[in-house]
Amino acid sequence: MELKEILSKCDHTLLRVDATAAEIQKLCDEGIRFGCASVCIPPCHVAGAKRYVGDRIPICTVIGFPNGYMTSGVKAFEAADAVQNGADEIDMVINLAMVKDGAWDAVAQDIHGVREATKGKLLKVIIETCLLTTEEKKKLCQIVSDSGADFIKTSTGFSSGGATREDVALLRQYSADHLKVKAAGGISSLADAQDMIELGADRLGTSRIVKIASTVELL
Repeated sequence: MELKEILSKCDHTLLRVDATAAEIQKLCDEGIRFGCASVCIPPCHVAGAKRYVGDRIPICTVIGFPNGYMTSGVKAFEAADAVQNGADEIDMVINLAMVKDGAWDAVAQDIHGVREATKGKLLKVIIETCLLTTEEKKKLCQIVSDSGADFIKTSTGFSSGGATREDVALLRQYSADHLKVKAAGGISSLADAQDMIELGADRLGTSRIVKIASTVELL
């Protein structure tokens, strides 16, 4: 698989809590130069980044991040605010407490509130696979498939683990055909990236692949 094809599936990501506006602009410049799918940035930087890039690259941001335990109303408001500020894509974190309680209707409603607030924009649902049992992952594949979301996403990258090959394969197997898969967290090499794509990932959340591309460009 060519590097260009891998980069086209990357959400070039910077979600560090102390990321500066200058660093976000640099991220945008890199994402544009290397043909990334989007740049994924904190909500507070969305408006500035959108003014900076215009329509040159989609702006992705995160909602309910990284823990997912704020109320559904807060998530929906946060998502609507992000869209108003110029976000093209939204990556939301589910409520893991609801999952562990088996409150599946509440999980679905939590996602639905964000979907309603982001109509016309891409919605990716982060289920934090490292904290889930196999049966919980399968159930969430069904719920997210039925939610109207566009993607199911493995991880925030801020918990105890990131994307694994096994989880990407499971999400692809148990999700509806129309639901795409995003792998995020711990994708540190071209081999990782290619494996995730071949196992069914349509998007990758990573910053390291662009760094690798930069190194290749310098050779």
